[in-house]
Amino acid sequence: MTISNDSSSYTGEAMHAINDMVVLVNPRDQETGLMEKMEAHRKGALHRAFSFFIFNSKGEWLLQQRAHEKYHSGGLWTNACCSHPRKGETAAMAATRRLQEEMGFYCQAKPLFHFIYRSEFSNSLIEHELDHVCVGYSDQMPKINRNEVAGYRYISTQALEFEMKAYPEHFTVWFRICYEQVKDKLAALQQTA
Repeated sequence: MTISNDSSSYTGEAMHAINDMVVLVNPRDQETGLMEKMEAHRKGALHRAFSFFIFNSKGEWLLQQRAHEKYHSGGLWTNACCSHPRKGETAAMAATRRLQEEMGFYCQAKPLFHFIYRSEFSNSLIEHELDHVCVGYSDQMPKINRNEVAGYRYISTQALEFEMKAYPEHFTVWFRICYEQVKDKLAALQQTA
């Protein structure tokens, strides 16, 4: 399937179809094509994603509880938002856009690092993502999109670590995988500031 880079010529259903595409990549994050989102998750195709972590002025983590109706990981707690960049969109641009769509506020995303993970879910879907981790800082209160988000909360690092050890099954796979690295990279940045 070939898709034009000029999205101005698309309307309605065609634009929705383009927005439901994910960018396929190789392990070096080089684009290899596009695939419909659900097909990529059925096949376990490696694709580009992002995870956006927001911290308030108290240093608390903004967590999102995914809507229970999500195609996987519904009802689990995770970072402020996560999704897939569109073709031609950087992970930071996508994170900033998606935060507004899901959590109802603006915060500039800054790239931090990326990692690859693969996880199989009980509904036969497979997450195989090159996940770009971004961070941002805000004291704004979310105005959540109930189609995407069941709830939110701010939590201290100490309370989050306790909860993750006691109830790891309450958190998304990708959050559990990258949590320590996010914490360590932010601590390193604070030491150099």
